Amino acid sequence: MTLLDIQNVSLEIHGKPILRDISLSLQQGRILGIIGESGSGKSMTAYSVMQLLPDGSDTSGQILINGFDVLSAPEDALCRLRGNEVSIVFQEPMTALNPLMNIGNQVAEAIRVHEPSTPNHVAMQRARSSLNRCELPADRFPLTLYPHELSGGQRQRVVIALAIALQPKLLIADEPTTALDVTTQAEILALLRRLVLEDEMGLMLISHDLAVVTDMADEIAIMKDGEIVENLPSQVSFKDLKHPYSRALFAASGYIPARVRSDQTEPLLSVRNLVCDYHLPRASLLGPAKYFRAVDDVSFDIRKGESLGLVGESGCGKSTLARAILGIQKLSKGEIHFDGMRINNEQDVESDIRRRMQVVFQDPYGSFNPRHRVDRLVSEPFHLYKTPLTKSAKQEAIASALRDVGLEPNDQYKFIHEFSGGQRQRIAIARALIIRPDLILLDEATSALDVSVRAQILDLLAELSESYGLTYLFVSHDLSVVRSITDRVLVMKDGKIVEHGETDDVFSAPKHSYTRKLIASAPRFLQATTR
Repeated sequence: MTLLDIQNVSLEIHGKPILRDISLSLQQGRILGIIGESGSGKSMTAYSVMQLLPDGSDTSGQILINGFDVLSAPEDALCRLRGNEVSIVFQEPMTALNPLMNIGNQVAEAIRVHEPSTPNHVAMQRARSSLNRCELPADRFPLTLYPHELSGGQRQRVVIALAIALQPKLLIADEPTTALDVTTQAEILALLRRLVLEDEMGLMLISHDLAVVTDMADEIAIMKDGEIVENLPSQVSFKDLKHPYSRALFAASGYIPARVRSDQTEPLLSVRNLVCDYHLPRASLLGPAKYFRAVDDVSFDIRKGESLGLVGESGCGKSTLARAILGIQKLSKGEIHFDGMRINNEQDVESDIRRRMQVVFQDPYGSFNPRHRVDRLVSEPFHLYKTPLTKSAKQEAIASALRDVGLEPNDQYKFIHEFSGGQRQRIAIARALIIRPDLILLDEATSALDVSVRAQILDLLAELSESYGLTYLFVSHDLSVVRSITDRVLVMKDGKIVEHGETDDVFSAPKHSYTRKLIASAPRFLQATTR
């Protein structure tokens, strides 16, 4: 039975074409994958189905959900449709959830809105059942928990529980796994697949990641510039692709940049027996002090000019270790040496050492002040120089850093909101590069980027490494990135390094069970590229 039928749909917003003659269909109990880069129109297609469009939108064509004409329906009918017949799972669960409401009331609210006569205790019972179905059992996840008390994967399960509370016939998942580590991603995808089978729903899975959709969908539609350029079966291979854009996306998913490996053996950074503890509240006034060990007896070296990967699930201690290296996390025990100089705690890190170690964060937009222009943002590290630069030297350094990352010198006069996600990440790299550091730490620097933009950033990092002799530490849960850009890799679990070695050796013949689990959790398409 055809659950969703989209015929010749076009969308304009304030006269600007967004979607062009879109036609799609989805059968009950099937999964339709929609793939495209940012701006391709995939999310606007989903919002057209839900009729969650901004003011100034003009939609033509036909959208039928179980025969119900969405485009001609009044708003009150659409309100009854949303949640009951069709529901959506958004990309970022923390913004999709109300931080002031506990998870029980948030899921129950969806029930009470559509069924106002339902007693509160019945709504809460149904909320509990929905959370149980999403693998959030009552003994570990009481209804009284708030979103900030949950991990990213757990919050996404709450959003899914909210979306399926009324057992809709159509579920739309808009980038539901973008910022999740591979094992959590696999769990969320398995959960969605199970719910489709149990409820005989139709699932529209939207993603920029071809590997994720290939592993899940029964059919795939590839979008570019508001159009569907190709429809594909689920088990797709490179030879099946006809459109150049489809082939480019496929190639970018497993892209490996050309790199020249450093032959130096001298360590730039040495970490020995590092321990980092977080103090926990005492159980009672006179009770013993408690702590959580985030990093547990970690030792490793980073050689000059090499790229070292650090992988592991969320909560394994990667970010704490990175902060300790940067001197912004107090150590409990251990030693850190940078180029032969000992730097153990934040007070030991002098400005010259800080200058030689820079960082690129995961979210470039969140790491910049939106009120400042690019020239001020990029030049922030100049305060680490003991002797201030002249105005002309500063201007030349800014222009040079922007050119190095593929931007124009005149871009320094713009604001950060005027750039795309990939351009913002280039600006973040320019900020790290401008004072010519020796070590750049990249903390999930490509995890939220489209695959083609990610490939461009990886090429850029490889070029900069060769040009300036940079040393990289890649902190990531994205195995494809670590596989493609690093010489060696460390695998971290529960604060410990459980496996380390040459990247090719670790990926092709993992020795530790946890490493094998990480690789097995990756989409089959990615596993094929790592062999």
